[in-house]
Amino acid sequence: MLRHQLQHQRHCLIYHLLVILSYFSSSFLLVPQRYCRLTTNTATNTRSIPTAAVRVSTAGGLATILLTPTFILASSSLSSSSSSSCPDPPPTETIMTNNIPRWYQKTISITAPSRGCHLITSEVNKAIRDEISTIRIGMANLFIQHTSASLTVNENADPDVRRDMEVGLNKIVPASWNHDGTFKHTMEGDDDMPGHMKSSLMGISLNIPISNGRLALGTWQGIYLNEHRDQGGWGGGHTRNIVITLQGQS
Repeated sequence: MLRHQLQHQRHCLIYHLLVILSYFSSSFLLVPQRYCRLTTNTATNTRSIPTAAVRVSTAGGLATILLTPTFILASSSLSSSSSSSCPDPPPTETIMTNNIPRWYQKTISITAPSRGCHLITSEVNKAIRDEISTIRIGMANLFIQHTSASLTVNENADPDVRRDMEVGLNKIVPASWNHDGTFKHTMEGDDDMPGHMKSSLMGISLNIPISNGRLALGTWQGIYLNEHRDQGGWGGGHTRNIVITLQGQS
């Protein structure tokens, strides 16, 4: 009996400590579900406690606590049979966090000097320098608005890697397929249909995490613009438009 009482007191203490810590945190906390002994309202499947600034939901036996302005929401996946045997924490004033979602979007144009794989990390960083500096954690999406060019992330140091990437792509999708009956869409040149295939193989968009105001690329990672045509498609040249969308919190 004494053992059960001590264990119960320990659970109550840990739960209250976690609520207190959540007041000063702007990130996620993972808590064993047994420490969040909240009664579920069977009518609404939630319970509100106007003294905390967290939202509670469960998945895989863990309770995820996310800061919100004024209350706790306990999802119905918490055991409805677990009544609250721990006293509610004392009332406190609402704590507002600075986790306001931020969205930015802009389009940049980059002219590839030739067909092949080109490193454009510096151009991207320069274009989003002011906006990304306001985001502590988030995601950047880069989307190229063309069907015969692509984006990828790869080696940023040795230029031979970019040369070898182009050689490898030309072997995977050879221009000779325009003349041996493999391709039917051949009226726009030998580089056109292979360019379409390479664009789909490599991909037209990238998702890169944002961490502390910077793209969270690895030490040896760089952003490539892969130009798959000699003529650059309709309109001439090799100018490609890339839409950059930034989303995150400060």
